Amino acid sequence: MTERDSPHISAPRLVVLPVQPGSPPFRLVEVGGEVAGTARSVVDVIEIAQQLGVRHLDLEDPDVIRWVGGDQFTWTLQHLL
Repeated sequence: MTERDSPHISAPRLVVLPVQPGSPPFRLVEVGGEVAGTARSVVDVIEIAQQLGVRHLDLEDPDVIRWVGGDQFTWTLQHLL
């Protein structure tokens, strides 16, 4: 098998950190341990992923995205109480 034929994952691993207080509350998005952006909704996470070249983001695929302190539906601090 040549390098060209070998499987290659081009999608970066995204980590969405817990909700932080703010107006509105937000979550930091990391790629490779570096902050890639701030998300105030799942739409922001999708936009950050697209900026990084991820065209088809499966929000439930743990090989692509990891949600810390909640899931894709957790965007307020009240979810954590």
